[in-house]
Amino acid sequence: MAWYDEAIFYHIYPLGMTGAPKQNSYGEPVSRLNTLLPWISHIKEIGCNAIYIGPLFESVGHGYETTDYKKLDSRLGTNEDLTNFVAECHKQGIRVILDGVFNHTGRDFFAFQDIKQNRENSQYKDWYCNVNFWGNNSFNDGFSYENWGGYDLLAKLNQHNPAVKDYICDVIRFWVSEFDIDGIRLDAADVMDFEYMKALRRVANEVKPDFWLMGEVIHGNYSRWANEGTLHSVTNYMLHKALFSGHNDHNYFEVAHTIKYVSGMVGNKLNLYSFVDNHDVERIYTKLSNKAHFVPVHVMLYTLPGIPSIYYGSEFGIEGRKERSSDDSLRPALAYDDYKDAIETNSCTKLIAALGKIRRNTPALYYGEYRELLLQTTHFAYARVMDGKSVITTVNNSDNEVYMDLQAGNSGEYVGALTGEKVSVNGGRIQVKVPANYGEIWIPAEMFDKSFAPIKNVEIDKKPEVVKEVEGVKIEEDKMKESEIVTSKKEESKTKETLKKEETKSEKVVVDWSKSYEEMTIEELQEAILEKMRKNGPVTEYMLGTVRDNNHHGSLVSWVRSFN
Repeated sequence: MAWYDEAIFYHIYPLGMTGAPKQNSYGEPVSRLNTLLPWISHIKEIGCNAIYIGPLFESVGHGYETTDYKKLDSRLGTNEDLTNFVAECHKQGIRVILDGVFNHTGRDFFAFQDIKQNRENSQYKDWYCNVNFWGNNSFNDGFSYENWGGYDLLAKLNQHNPAVKDYICDVIRFWVSEFDIDGIRLDAADVMDFEYMKALRRVANEVKPDFWLMGEVIHGNYSRWANEGTLHSVTNYMLHKALFSGHNDHNYFEVAHTIKYVSGMVGNKLNLYSFVDNHDVERIYTKLSNKAHFVPVHVMLYTLPGIPSIYYGSEFGIEGRKERSSDDSLRPALAYDDYKDAIETNSCTKLIAALGKIRRNTPALYYGEYRELLLQTTHFAYARVMDGKSVITTVNNSDNEVYMDLQAGNSGEYVGALTGEKVSVNGGRIQVKVPANYGEIWIPAEMFDKSFAPIKNVEIDKKPEVVKEVEGVKIEEDKMKESEIVTSKKEESKTKETLKKEETKSEKVVVDWSKSYEEMTIEELQEAILEKMRKNGPVTEYMLGTVRDNNHHGSLVSWVRSFN
């Protein structure tokens, strides 16, 4: 297996994290990158062993309007600063991948400047798409060209041009020889030419053993990009969406369906890049309707198939939302001294550090086969099975504790890696209680690493960056009644008379099965889900309530599709 199969990434947007000016004056280099050096030990301490950082190279503003692929952005320092940064990361056992912005350049890039100066006589006129010397652009250059995303500031490279392809391949070779990097994340890989990507993969195979190419892909069949001939991995945006909306909608069916759907696309051989936020989307702490879900969301991120990533600052539970289409609040400056004691003082950070240690020391969490054990809208259990042993994850997105009776194999005892609680295996099963809005990772006692330092149950307050701890919840080992397995306070509060009325109401809705799920109304989708539930057994008051409470069309479509 390669290093990236066991990686936990820390994602840095350097221009933001270092507080660099928004615009580049192309003046004397300022070594802001060096302010990130103290962070390396923090990154290691929270369990990360890889960094994805970028964009880094000379550009006009936000970093994606590249001026020079072979020069560190003046606002961040010199090439020597970057070489030293990567060397220090390697010294502390951390791999480094850079952002590769190879779809477009800025207007100050040498090839574009040559076109401006020499027009039809420029040897670079075919380096960009659809250059037309009879047209014009918003900068009044007297010629037009295909831009990126509607912005003339970004000139789209002609990926079919062999000269462009050769140049970018040489850039990759330069980055490896100059900075000793371990891989590249390809910006907007989902719109890259496939022959272009294949050329980049050949260079990746050439420059360094296990050099990793990961691509930004949002929609589509991930296996088109991640395979033996193109990229090693892509961003799993489908899981990103499912993780936060599955909690906001109290609908773990969406998460389970997404896992099955993605697995069906890529199989079990490819590890996708998993995340709950990044430099382009709002912070997970902001997106969660119930801030307490910060715990189960991250328990799942670290235990589901994939390569987990933490976006800088999110381990502290900071806020960040898009404002007037600006990403600035998603990319704030952070001072190391403000957070150097966070593992001791911030429960969010303590949780992330604990999860990092658990994953790093539990091979089944990155190599084990995924198996679904129990699935309800508000609680979910699954196993990662390796060498016949199951590491079991249990999560709960409701405001009430839940009981689970789970298949566990032949291990004599399981230990909760977060709480330190122990449960015995009886008849190949374990019975566990999961606190409200919480999660746990149950590890066979013989596989449990004694270096794990169980933490208390973490309660996340609804105010930004305010976290507190409460005493851990002791897991009772007494035999539990069958009816308690799926019970909750909400379920108990309804009377049988209420249930009868609601069932009568639901019978008035007739599902037109000739429609696609997308064409169905919310009421039809709710009834379709209930009909599928009834085929699997009795519909409890609680189950009926969760269906009726879900009024999100997209979520309901995902839910109904999740049934076999």
